[in-house]
Amino acid sequence: MQATPPAPDSAGQTPRPPLSMRQRLKRISPYFGGRRWTWVLAVAAMLVGASTEPMIPALLKPLLDSGFTDGSLELWLVPVAIIGVFLLRGIAQFVGQYALARIANEGMLSLRQALFDRLLAADMALFSRQSASSLSNTVVYEVQTGSTLLVQAMMGLSRDSFTLIALLGYLLYLNWQLTLVVGLVVPGVAWIMKTLSRRLYRITKASQEATDSLAYVVEENVLAHRMVRLHGAQPLQQQRFGSLSQRLRHLAVKSTIASAAMTPATQLLSAVALSAVICIALWQSRQALRTDDVTVGGFVSFITAMLMLVAPIRRLADVANPITRGVAALERGLALLDSTRAEQGGAHRSERARGALELRDVGVSFGEDHAPALAQVNLRVQPGEVVALVGPSGAGKTTLVNLLPRFLSPTSGVVLLDDHPLADWDLSNLRRQFAMVSQDVVMFNDSIAANVALGADIDEAKVWASLEAANLGEHVRRMPQGLQTLVGHNAAQLSGGQRQRVAIARAIYKDAPILILDEATSALDTESERLVQDALQRLMQGRTTLVIAHRLSTIEHADRVVVMERGHIVEQGPHAQLLAQGGLYARLHATGGTLKSAPQA
Repeated sequence: MQATPPAPDSAGQTPRPPLSMRQRLKRISPYFGGRRWTWVLAVAAMLVGASTEPMIPALLKPLLDSGFTDGSLELWLVPVAIIGVFLLRGIAQFVGQYALARIANEGMLSLRQALFDRLLAADMALFSRQSASSLSNTVVYEVQTGSTLLVQAMMGLSRDSFTLIALLGYLLYLNWQLTLVVGLVVPGVAWIMKTLSRRLYRITKASQEATDSLAYVVEENVLAHRMVRLHGAQPLQQQRFGSLSQRLRHLAVKSTIASAAMTPATQLLSAVALSAVICIALWQSRQALRTDDVTVGGFVSFITAMLMLVAPIRRLADVANPITRGVAALERGLALLDSTRAEQGGAHRSERARGALELRDVGVSFGEDHAPALAQVNLRVQPGEVVALVGPSGAGKTTLVNLLPRFLSPTSGVVLLDDHPLADWDLSNLRRQFAMVSQDVVMFNDSIAANVALGADIDEAKVWASLEAANLGEHVRRMPQGLQTLVGHNAAQLSGGQRQRVAIARAIYKDAPILILDEATSALDTESERLVQDALQRLMQGRTTLVIAHRLSTIEHADRVVVMERGHIVEQGPHAQLLAQGGLYARLHATGGTLKSAPQA
């Protein structure tokens, strides 16, 4: 099965006008603002930690003036003060990190769960619009990366802002004239951050799309590994992968340039302001020293506090990069939520449907550039009837059966079950009325029992009965752990016939009144086909059954054969009657045991 390539817009949504950073953060906040007390704890810890910053230069003043100059400082106060400040800071940092981890992980859990729930209930069009690798990347990696980056960056932004305010407050207390010079840095830093953040956001969005394309190439080559080797297509695939890798590398370099330019630019502004402040401070201190208005401790305390401003200013300059990356990653998930429509159903329910199916003037089209998959199809199936759908490839057989459990919706006409339109049925209740066995058997990396029960409570006696009816009980008993044997990734260790019989056991366990068999015996050897056919005969008893098959052995015993061609029903009736008519079915029958294509008339 080949994966669907990613759409040009990886989110699958109509482009919106660009939002400001504030608007983007507002969209994300509901997933991270649930635990208010955790936020209160985090903010309180940051405030306490920030308040310890000016304490360090403040301790220098009495230490120099009273400790070294006149010796009046009590020695025991020195370790008490220093250890006390760093102990307080350590506790605040621990509490802040703990609160940070809680906020990030709970927000990530909330958003990721919302995304996965939406995937499980999403309209089927989503899975033709986006590749499996793109959806997996969004739900697992983008959400995790975005949550961690954003919360850490926002907490760092808050912490450094509080630290900056605390240090500036202390500097204002020491010398308000000098402190005003620091204010000259702020507009320049803000302009640099705003300009480069916009560029980083554009590069990050382009990098996300490039990553999706690269992951899609890997996904294709994993799914088609046999064909790639058989046809010697490795060089071509290496070229595709290399080209996309080069684009991703180019975007990574551009991102690094934009991010790296921010730090030296803001540091240069800080250095200009700091140089000016130190020069003015030295000039003021020389004037003051002549009148004994300033002490060595006061001067050193001011210069130390000034130097301590450089670190939070530098970190504030760097914070734009992780915030931009985090917001872009989380917006990917929000775009998926916004653009993905949940499947809609009605209110009608039935404990067990009778199994009467009807299609009235049903048409299905996949776009103006494609011929209709179905056109004006009318068909009625009685409860308990076995109807075989045959016709050349592309006739519309699979499209027709996919309408029944509403994997597709008709573009015209109506499909009814027990005289109720499918749109009026409660969707989960509707799908409980159907069981399906196809040539592509999906197996989960779980036990045999879980794969048979699939979504229902596991009744081991019922599982064994289903496996026996599917001619698989003896084989499962020989497995190392019986029903609890793990089947592995997509049950690769089971043969094709065994996988088909697990699918039949699954359908028997579900005990739905309507059965869909889509090429259920395709590509099986003679012995496997005999076992599968025997199991299918048991499964079909007493159920409305629609069979898509190419092998005559599956079709000849149907109550009615419906022949399709190019989206239309061209013939229907019992096997013998259609052969006698000499039409398309007779020509298909003449191919000698298969009904895959019709010879030219």
